[in-house]
Amino acid sequence: MRDSVVPQRGASLAIAAMLVGNAALALGPWMVRLAAIGPSASAFWRLAIALPFLFLIARMTGQPLPRQRRLWSILLVAGLFFAADLIAWHSGILLTKLANAAMFGNVASFFFVAYGFIAARRLPGRMQWIAMAMAATGVGLLLGRSYDLSPHYFAGDLLCLLGGLFYAGYLVAIDQARGRVPSWPSLAISTGAGMMPLLLFALAVGPIIPQNWTPLILLALGSQIIGQGLMVYAIGHLSPILVGIGLLTQPAIAAAIGWLAYGERMDALDLLGMVAIGIAVMLARASER
Repeated sequence: MRDSVVPQRGASLAIAAMLVGNAALALGPWMVRLAAIGPSASAFWRLAIALPFLFLIARMTGQPLPRQRRLWSILLVAGLFFAADLIAWHSGILLTKLANAAMFGNVASFFFVAYGFIAARRLPGRMQWIAMAMAATGVGLLLGRSYDLSPHYFAGDLLCLLGGLFYAGYLVAIDQARGRVPSWPSLAISTGAGMMPLLLFALAVGPIIPQNWTPLILLALGSQIIGQGLMVYAIGHLSPILVGIGLLTQPAIAAAIGWLAYGERMDALDLLGMVAIGIAVMLARASER
């Protein structure tokens, strides 16, 4: 796990990037619903529309592509994990609440935190244990009653959970590459690697030409370019525990979107869950100082 080797100003910038990236990613499930096209097709267009812009940004910022085959292999594996994540997650989004989709889709956060401690070969400190307990409490408050209230969300929740497991593999692969590959080439290569399996899967299950391009363009811009771009940048500068707990801000934002856009139920316990996750992020940051 990275210790606090980033200067304070750089760490603050990375944290800001992480939070803005998570906010952009939290809008993704809403755009998937509005796209009115198959979930695999929306996943393909998310990557296909974003890909040329990602390579252009990498070139404009002077970030070169890697030369080592091993780094290309790591990023190609990351792209395959990401494609599998999107197939499962986009399918689940259409079958459950937005908050559930964001929460189960980000179950990767707990695996990423565990990976960080395994890689560092050490146990969490007291403050980190408290941060993880607070994050788990927030998760429980947000979703603890979901299945009891709406059993028909169960299939969607399982698909999003499966997507979250694949997303964990993507995060670990990106973390392995980010020490030696800049952020934009990392994202561009992994995005390109995920496009072909998504295209083949989308063609196998249904039409891929949308009637309305606007949600797909917003999905590519918000989720893939801004959201993933900022998250990949943050992964290169922050520890897995801070990034992992930070991912849990997505379901809090998605719950608010679901409430405003679709009338999905929110009450005092949901708000307490959001507050608990916010406190967990602050505790995780404090533990690294």
